[in-house]
Parts: sequence; structure tokens; C-alpha cells
Amino acid sequence: MLNIQQLSKRYGPRLALDALDLHLPAGQWVALLGPNGAGKSTLFQVLTGLFVADQGDARVDGLSLRTQAVAALRRIGVVFQQMSLDLDLSVRRNLRFHADLHGLPRALADERIAQGCEALGLTADLERPVRELSGGNRRKVELVRALLHRPGLLLMDEPTVGLDPKSRRDLLAAIRADIAARGTTVLWATHLVEEALAADRVVVLHRGKLLAEGTAADVAERLGGGTLEEAFIRATSSAAAPAPENSKEKV
Repeated sequence: MLNIQQLSKRYGPRLALDALDLHLPAGQWVALLGPNGAGKSTLFQVLTGLFVADQGDARVDGLSLRTQAVAALRRIGVVFQQMSLDLDLSVRRNLRFHADLHGLPRALADERIAQGCEALGLTADLERPVRELSGGNRRKVELVRALLHRPGLLLMDEPTVGLDPKSRRDLLAAIRADIAARGTTVLWATHLVEEALAADRVVVLHRGKLLAEGTAADVAERLGGGTLEEAFIRATSSAAAPAPENSKEKV
């Protein structure tokens, strides 16, 4: 579903993404684990068309972001780290606006809005302005919005920042349900090891490079052993980080 090849992005002298290779199959929840400044948000900005990579390419369901950007972006849903709803519009109007952008017929859009809001316990809030909702419910609205056009790839950029434990749990459960129902591929960026442990696969990004990927146990082993948290902290806080997995050296 997502095939990233030699993707690089530079901000002046700083290399935010360094020849990144990453391949995600359909129907998998992948945690993109990295400290602040690892390149996670830059990667999401490139994948959503906000930035253009300096080198390399990414293909979404076989479609190149460089040469087939409009078609590729139709297959992506995204929840950004910063909230991006119109606070003065109702939940329904926010969702209808997004559906209109994707060209969904109004009847189909309303059906999907009703289904999504019911699944996440938002039905009673449909006519309320977004500003009246809690942070957790705003995130749920953003998730309903991201899934309205039934994307094959869902990008979640640190979506649980600032959420209480129940809201975080509800969001994780909703993601699991969508993967089970539709086989969605989820790339979930986080710096929280506990969230990465819930994923099918973990990818560790540091200084724009891929350090390790695999199951949580595999990644911990490749980064020197111990728990995933211990291995992650050790690998991303040392002056000399381990060699990236796509280099000739072994981690």
C-alpha cells in the first residue's frame, strides 16, 4: 500500500529525511516510533503533498506522489498532530465540507457520517460546534473525517497528544476496528513506546534514518536487547546512534 524509496528532504543544511526506504503492506498497523525531531512530521508532510521531497519517491497503492499526486492523495486519509477542524462549524458541517472536497454524493456522505459518528459515540454531537467538544471528541471527529472517502492508507501524526487515557484507548480501538473491517493500512507516528507496543509492526526513525523495523521484540533485539523502551532510549539518545537497517552494517 505504501512504498517509499530513497526519500530525502533537506531544510537548508539539515537533512530531515535521509534516503529513507519503507514498505507497508495492506491491512497492517505500523507504529512509526521516533523522538522529537526524528523526521516523522516531515515524512507525513511529504506523503500528504504539503512538501515535495528533494529526492526519491513514494507510491501509494502503486501511484507515484511525484507523477500521479492527485490520484495518490485520494487514497490517503490523515489526522495531523495539530487539530485542523473549523471550531465554529458543527461536527456535521465540518464532515460534509470534507466529503464535498472528495466529491462524495451528499446521500453517501451523510450515510458515512452517520455510521462513523455512531461507531465513535458522536451522534449526539453532530449539530454542536466543534469548539464545544472535548479534545478527545475532536480527535474522534478528525478520525471520522479522515475515513469518509475510505482511504487505503491512514496517516496518524501523534494523534493522542494531550488526550486522557480513555480517549486514547477509544481512538486505538477505533483504528483496530477499521483495520479489521476494511483492511486499512495505518502509519501511526508516535514517540510513546506504549503505543508502539500495540501495533503489528514497529519502525524506528532517528535523524531521518531508519534504525530498525519488525515486531516490537525484533526491534528491541536489533537495537541492543532489553525492552523496547530501553532499546529505543539507548539507540536514540547516544551520540553514536546504531547504523540504519538499510545500510551495509547490521544494527
